[in-house]
Amino acid sequence: MSEQTPPRFIGRLSLETEIGTFSDKRIRLLEMIDEYGSINQAAKAVPLSYKAAWDAIDAMNNMAAQPLVVRVSGGRQGGGTQLTEHGRRLIAMYRALEIEYQAALDLLTERLAHIQAGDIQEFQSLMRKISLRTSARNQFSGVVIGLRDGGVDYEVDLRIDDESEIVAIITKESAENLQLGIGKEVVALVKSSSVILNAEPGLALTARNQLWGEVADIHRGSVNDEITLRLPSGRSVTAVVSHESCLNMELAVGKRACAAFKASSVILAVYG
Repeated sequence: MSEQTPPRFIGRLSLETEIGTFSDKRIRLLEMIDEYGSINQAAKAVPLSYKAAWDAIDAMNNMAAQPLVVRVSGGRQGGGTQLTEHGRRLIAMYRALEIEYQAALDLLTERLAHIQAGDIQEFQSLMRKISLRTSARNQFSGVVIGLRDGGVDYEVDLRIDDESEIVAIITKESAENLQLGIGKEVVALVKSSSVILNAEPGLALTARNQLWGEVADIHRGSVNDEITLRLPSGRSVTAVVSHESCLNMELAVGKRACAAFKASSVILAVYG
């Protein structure tokens, strides 16, 4: 019987630089632009939407000391996009680091050769679980500091930082399934559509959770606006409110506001 090939760890490099975070998808976008000379064809090859591709390029160009991508006009094709030498150097650096990163993981696999293959596969499965993605825009990691049994439901108090706490109401069955206890680390998920904004300090609200911060970003829409508040701890809360409400509250970057949401709007999850 031939010896079974041991599992291999495959790395996905994320490069933090002074001009932002570079992932494989952004690097591939730059590579495809260099190959096709067209943002439309490059976006399809990645794949990304045309808007997402341009948003990524604008973000990178805005932060870079020199442009990574430039528009080219004229010619029989009516112009297009072109990667600069600065962009090519960035790609080369990323791919070189990626090779070294994977080599380090391969070396780690060799050193773990004495470990049962099943243990490594179990570890890989665990990594997939804790990398779970969710549609909830607001995600807070916290520790349970209070539990109150209401008979049918449980009230769970979480501390998410030195200054902020969150209250969640979940069913008793859910609390038991999550095996909640004082000191347990959990993740609190809140949809941005469940967050209400308030800019008046004296206004009474029924929502149990009220997190005050400063407006850090406003993304305007034709009907709704997306507002991100920066909390004193550096964490952020995002809400989606009507464009009219945003104007009525005179929200602007730097203005103090409160993100409020009901305890019943908080979904709790635990690490596998």
